[in-house]
Amino acid sequence: MLRTLDTIAESGIQGHVSVKLTQLGLAIDLDLCRRNIWAILEHARELDTFVRIDMEGSDYTERTLRLFFDALEPEFHDHTGVVIQSYLYRSGDDVEQLIQRRARVRLCKGAYAEPDAIALQDQREVAGAFVRLLERLLQDGNYPAIATHDERLINRAVALAQQYGVGADRFEFQMLYGVRRDLQEQLRADGYNMRVYVPFGTAWYPYLMRRLAERPGNVAFMAGSVMREFVSGR
Repeated sequence: MLRTLDTIAESGIQGHVSVKLTQLGLAIDLDLCRRNIWAILEHARELDTFVRIDMEGSDYTERTLRLFFDALEPEFHDHTGVVIQSYLYRSGDDVEQLIQRRARVRLCKGAYAEPDAIALQDQREVAGAFVRLLERLLQDGNYPAIATHDERLINRAVALAQQYGVGADRFEFQMLYGVRRDLQEQLRADGYNMRVYVPFGTAWYPYLMRRLAERPGNVAFMAGSVMREFVSGR
């Protein structure tokens, strides 16, 4: 990971990395994980770049946020941020805490299969929760990242930004590499910041297969994206 940060810095591209804490030992030992992510964030600070702490299934939500709040954000405020999933019932409270800290938040719907005791199941409700959290982040957040391929949510984000007078330089959209390239290019043409997430490394294919297996809806989403690009001539 340190070498990856070096490569990004040497290339001159406007990029950063996103890491899952289970990659760094969170499921094994909290102190081990803290030491590993601390070393990465120290190097990121030296290079004046940014590392996003990704979010995983609900088994790790509290542990991820506790480590972020208690250790990582206070020390590396300008060089790290975290992800919030709108389908979790707890996310409204989490967003308010993050806003108070002026922490950088990446907002997504959530892609893991979660029980209805802790997460919304109806996609319309998930989208509604996304909009409510998005509105708070655009009003009072610190450079929120809007991670969605849902064109309706993207249009809503644009409308909310205009409503609250939030300039295009105060937030960004994020999408996966190869997914809705038409939307990615349109957003850039319209003057919005657009970050493309690229899975990298030798395990990219198993990662993709896990994401598709975690939730059947992910398969339909990917198939629909391919069809939309085909119809649009991409």
